[in-house]
Amino acid sequence: MAFIICEPCIGTKDTACVDACPVDCIHPRSDEDNFDDEQQLFIDPEECIDCGACVPECPVEAIFPEDEVPDQWHDYIEINYKWFGREM
Repeated sequence: MAFIICEPCIGTKDTACVDACPVDCIHPRSDEDNFDDEQQLFIDPEECIDCGACVPECPVEAIFPEDEVPDQWHDYIEINYKWFGREM
């Protein structure tokens, strides 16, 4: 199970979660070329170690365990997977 970043991140892209991640699985980082092109951040479902370190760092409460994503944001599960070219 991975963590998923949902709609509240759109337009916020606070990178505190990136700094908290021990395995560097949240992208794009602010130093990556495509940072300005994206509306939100994404968590790589294959790299995520399910530690949850990112959750309390998110100022807009946009990060959820995959199996706890609210119904209204369920589409963000697939969005996160696809951003990394991963299959669900």
